[in-house]
Amino acid sequence: MIATRRGDLPRLVGMVHLLPLPGSPEFGGDFDAVLGRAVADAATLADAGFGGIMIENFGDAPFFADRVPPVTVAAMTRAALAVADAVDLPFGINVLRNDALSAVSIAAASGARFVRVNVLTGTMFTDQGPIVGKAAEVARLRAALGAEIAIFADVFVKHAVPPAGLTLEQAAEEMTGRGGADAVVASGSATGKPPTVEHLAATKAAIGDMPLYAGSGTDVVSAAAFLAAADGLIVGSATKPGGDITTPVDPALARAIVEAAGL
Repeated sequence: MIATRRGDLPRLVGMVHLLPLPGSPEFGGDFDAVLGRAVADAATLADAGFGGIMIENFGDAPFFADRVPPVTVAAMTRAALAVADAVDLPFGINVLRNDALSAVSIAAASGARFVRVNVLTGTMFTDQGPIVGKAAEVARLRAALGAEIAIFADVFVKHAVPPAGLTLEQAAEEMTGRGGADAVVASGSATGKPPTVEHLAATKAAIGDMPLYAGSGTDVVSAAAFLAAADGLIVGSATKPGGDITTPVDPALARAIVEAAGL
């Protein structure tokens, strides 16, 4: 566990990639099947030895840049509650693409310990267009709800490019200072793409004592090196056969990550 001002956080976080939810273009019409997959994946990660879980509406592409519809909030809350009932692990919420206010609300309603926010401060140019962080709104909502929810914030988030001239150091300083982040996530360029160890080290140097998570591309080869440069790992693709996010978490692949990480 990683000790933070918002409580202890798991060092190894496994992804529960939700199948398409009601209201999304690819929803198959069977919400019970969506819940069943979420619970099964969470149980597999727990059995493998992961310390925490991140629940994400990955199947809902194409994503809204900002606020998702109420049906998505309702469906993700139901999924989070199902996972919480089935698995005794700390879990988090990520509402894609960048609905931090809904993520905090779902977390407060379901008992989640943390949320991931792709853009907490500043602006990033993404496949959904420019996304502007809402750190002020997020901090005020969390305070109003009285929830001890840690904010995992991406710096130079994947599937995006920063404004010209913005440095990693500047972005990290704003996010961890006035932005109110509790932990920082550094990723590669896209889902399943790893960051370099040098990028992790540079990010860690920029944020000091703040916890740093490697947020994409960790596999059995890189896990130990990434943990030497960062404080924690968020792992998704490497627990799926062939890295296919749409497939269930594989028990053997999940165990191999835990063993490689030495946790």
